[in-house]
Amino acid sequence: MSENQKKHIAILGSTGSIGTQALEVIAANSDRFQVEVLTAHSNADLLAEQALKFKANAVVIHDESKYKALKDRLFDEGIKVFCGRDALAEVVEMETIDLVLTALVGFAGLKPTMRAIAAGKQIALANKETLVVAGELITKAAREKGVNIYPVDSEHSAIFQCLSGEFHNPIEKIYLTASGGPFRGMSLQDLKSVTPAQALKHPNWDMGAKITIDSASMMNKGLEVIEAKWLFGLKPEQIDIVVHPQSIIHSIVQFEDGSMKAQMGLPDMKLPIQYALGYPERIKSDFPRFDFMKYPQLTFEKPDYKAFRNLQFAFDAMQKGGNAPCVLNAANEIAVKEFLAGNIGFLAMSDLIEDCLQNVTYIAQPRLENYFETDSETRAYASSKISSL
Repeated sequence: MSENQKKHIAILGSTGSIGTQALEVIAANSDRFQVEVLTAHSNADLLAEQALKFKANAVVIHDESKYKALKDRLFDEGIKVFCGRDALAEVVEMETIDLVLTALVGFAGLKPTMRAIAAGKQIALANKETLVVAGELITKAAREKGVNIYPVDSEHSAIFQCLSGEFHNPIEKIYLTASGGPFRGMSLQDLKSVTPAQALKHPNWDMGAKITIDSASMMNKGLEVIEAKWLFGLKPEQIDIVVHPQSIIHSIVQFEDGSMKAQMGLPDMKLPIQYALGYPERIKSDFPRFDFMKYPQLTFEKPDYKAFRNLQFAFDAMQKGGNAPCVLNAANEIAVKEFLAGNIGFLAMSDLIEDCLQNVTYIAQPRLENYFETDSETRAYASSKISSL
């Protein structure tokens, strides 16, 4: 494949868990993919190493204090260096980019994803918060620009794969599978005393701190429910959650005739990343293969909505619509940050989120600027409540 035929990729959040695994996929398929842009929040050393190894055209560092040293390090290599939030949103518009992998964590992914769609770039989406916060605006913009959004979350990738060849057949229901996280089966009483260190030990997946805590509180699954609504054009009643501790079935689609399709595989994020980057082609890989004999039983349970209240909050916010999911997301980001810092307990995260959902200004039909206002209002309100929890 010639240089011009390669898919030129920008990775937003290249030093994080998804970003580093995406670069592993690209390294294994250097005849197909070319790194165009890499961005990081503050890990300038790793960003420089990645840029040099993959011969990136440009990099963006969010932390402006790291800019000069990074620029000095990469200047002789001809790699352009930018810094700050605005640069992050602008760099995705580069003409040489074919596909943008949004692997940023949290609300920070919204603005650059919107800009990339406006510039007509294809999107590989690992930042679920973008669709949670502004799903209606994002999907409308993508339709108008003829932009495809390829899901990278393992559950949404599974649904996307199950729908291949089925796009003319209406979905009756989807089942998002959840591992249950490290605290599966625990009661509210048990959860009172869990620590950040315990919450960071996920049984099946290796992820960044924010997503791992979200998985422990089941908020990750709640956010995925809202993301699925927008990705696949579903009504809330068409989405269900099944706890599947082995994390082998990644999600299930049920069609109108009652038939169900599931996507299975070992819990390895490189597979959905590669599927999104290479779509519509399945690229040969050397990923470990599933052995049925090592998993003689696959089990399923109902989620516990009483112990893990975040799940119910997510369904409620999805049903209410407007800016409620934006409030949910911002409140959760503050809650996770404060829990990791040791300032609030595990269950207090849900208390804080509930308080924000009840008290932050509700907007039934928000415009884009309203989402930024809601995010700021929620963070300020949530931060003011920490000392009382």
